[in-house]
Amino acid sequence: MTSRTTSAQTVARHSWVRAVVVVLAGLVAMGAVAALGLWAAGAADLPEGAFPRVVAATVVTSVGGSVELAGAAGGLAETDAGLTVIPLSVTLTGALVIAAGFLRPLRHRAVASAAELGGWAARVAVLWLLGLLGLALAARQTFEIDLGDTLGDIGDLLGLRPEVGFTTDVPTTLLFGLLWLAGVLVLALVVARGAPLPGRLLRFQTSVRPAAYAMVLLLLAYVVIGVVVGLVVAATRGHAAETFAVLLLGVPNLVWLGLTIGLGATWNGRVEGPFGLPMPHVLDEVLRTSDVSALNLRTLSEHDGRVWWLLVIDAVLLLAAAFAMAARSPARIRAWQHALHMAVALALTVLMICLVGRISAHYGLSVLGIGDLGGGLTGELFLRPRLWSALGLAVLWGLVTGFAGALLARRVPRRGGTEDV
Repeated sequence: MTSRTTSAQTVARHSWVRAVVVVLAGLVAMGAVAALGLWAAGAADLPEGAFPRVVAATVVTSVGGSVELAGAAGGLAETDAGLTVIPLSVTLTGALVIAAGFLRPLRHRAVASAAELGGWAARVAVLWLLGLLGLALAARQTFEIDLGDTLGDIGDLLGLRPEVGFTTDVPTTLLFGLLWLAGVLVLALVVARGAPLPGRLLRFQTSVRPAAYAMVLLLLAYVVIGVVVGLVVAATRGHAAETFAVLLLGVPNLVWLGLTIGLGATWNGRVEGPFGLPMPHVLDEVLRTSDVSALNLRTLSEHDGRVWWLLVIDAVLLLAAAFAMAARSPARIRAWQHALHMAVALALTVLMICLVGRISAHYGLSVLGIGDLGGGLTGELFLRPRLWSALGLAVLWGLVTGFAGALLARRVPRRGGTEDV
């Protein structure tokens, strides 16, 4: 009787209805943030009722989906376009909502079997793939490019109708969307103190869970700072719509970039033509050159000395994260072990930022092999990190702040006995 009751309770907790609620809540939240951000950016005025399709494409790209750009311009001309960017505000919103929904039926328990966790995750995954498939099929549209009065007349004469459109690579989108979901669910189980784990994995929670929690806390702290700064800018300096568009679509893109730059990392990039990076405009000033530019504390400080505050903010927040990690760890873990845990965790966090923070966009129009006839119809934007130096700096910062945070946490009451440095 007890076994049947327990089985019935498990099914109730992990029912398909609950899975539908989790997935719908995540997709609705992501769609709402994407729609508000695109509306603030002016995308609601796109022709041919394209706004819902652009919203769908934004949600698809936010989970690693692939949206392909294609162009056509008639027999005498050709277009070339490409775009790679992840709107991390939408990504973060979906991750938080889905993680919370996934963990809710598991709360107030210490242990759960691998079969139970796998079955619950499988229900969510199946419905997630169905929802993502629908979005991927809806995310396709073609736009005609306005050449202006003079070039428009020439285009009409030559039969040129330059167009650019987007469509979704469905198999790639489903693959990366599933990997994204798996990462969110695993991270939720690892970070949440009250989340149950299979018995065989319990021995890892003392080293992995506090470090993972500290890194999530660090990333969210940067997002909160970015939102506060953005709201102050919108209230005091105007351009409210542009600011809200950045907040709703890409505030983690900016603040997590700032985290790596504060560590001393360098990003290479270039801005050319009509493209531009979102605020702060100092990024655009540094990168809008005739050659590839380096984006780091030194080059940014040449335009705005206030960027050195990134170094101070990094030091304070990393020390706070290291303290939080040590305070949540058993007292038997020594300071040098905390330093190693912090170094590994920060290196993995920086690796994630470097992978998801890359930006690449280009568009070109040529007629009879002659490009940029319109003096602004061709452009390029890219931003990519110097990965290995960024990871090395993350390890160094992690070792120092991890050791210091452990020393600061020595007086905090913790379980597990006394600690030796």
